[in-house]
Amino acid sequence: MRLVFAGTPAPAVPSLRALHASSHDIVTVVTRDDAPVGRKRVLTPSPVASVADELGLPLLKTRRLDDAATTAIERAHPDLGVIVAYGGLVREPLLSTPRHGWINLHFSQLPRWRGAAPVQHGLIAGDAEIAASVFRLVAELDAGDVFDEVVLPTPDGATAGEVLELLADRGATVLRAVVDAIADGSATARPQQGAPTFAPKLGDADGRLDWNGTRDEVLHRFRGVTPEPGAHTTLDGARVKVLRARAAAPDAPRLSPGRLAAHGRAVIVGTATEPVVLDTVQPAGRGPMVAGDWFRGLRQSEPVLGS
Repeated sequence: MRLVFAGTPAPAVPSLRALHASSHDIVTVVTRDDAPVGRKRVLTPSPVASVADELGLPLLKTRRLDDAATTAIERAHPDLGVIVAYGGLVREPLLSTPRHGWINLHFSQLPRWRGAAPVQHGLIAGDAEIAASVFRLVAELDAGDVFDEVVLPTPDGATAGEVLELLADRGATVLRAVVDAIADGSATARPQQGAPTFAPKLGDADGRLDWNGTRDEVLHRFRGVTPEPGAHTTLDGARVKVLRARAAAPDAPRLSPGRLAAHGRAVIVGTATEPVVLDTVQPAGRGPMVAGDWFRGLRQSEPVLGS
């Protein structure tokens, strides 16, 4: 088949490579415009754009799938549209432009966590499983029939970035199989079952760690917002990023919420239940630091985070 592929961030790259290695022909790759990256805000191609250039694939950069993008895609005469984390909605008439419509690789077990940040919300909620689903794109958000899925136990201690990397690889295999099945006419899809939950994009405020929660609630949020939008707390009103954290050893003493203390070589912080270990932090205006070095440099006898 002639495919149009739409995607932008790194988790879309394994799917692009898998389809490029298949018997199908990628006639257009659609991705978001170059974006400013780093402190110097250098305009940088998306990961999908970079790989499309590497593979010599026709590339269309656009902020949204508007009339101009629709016209460009129509001229490629695609049989199927494939979208993986593009960052924009496909609406009519583009939705009906490919002969077989569009399919989407989504990083949850639908209908749970429809929306832009399914992995992040799943980890914050403490879900025991992670998943990737391939479904038919329809006008309603992430509501189409599901062709296939892969479901895995949530890796112990994994952050959202690590889970996305795993699901991107496993999901690409499922996606390629679905494309092959659509091509040979053997594909079947089932309606989504159950009440949907939703996963809107996270903002900076979602990364604030609430030490009044239980240890598990704190760690679930830390993992769900790492690396984006990033976990953070405050000390005397100054922002401190939390880059690495984990559960404390069973013999660690309980502390009041937010209270910092040394336990052996570890730096622990109190929650409503058991404490959390801080491994790596980044105080405002400084680079990442071993939490022990940061703690020893504090000029307070009983520092409390969240203050």
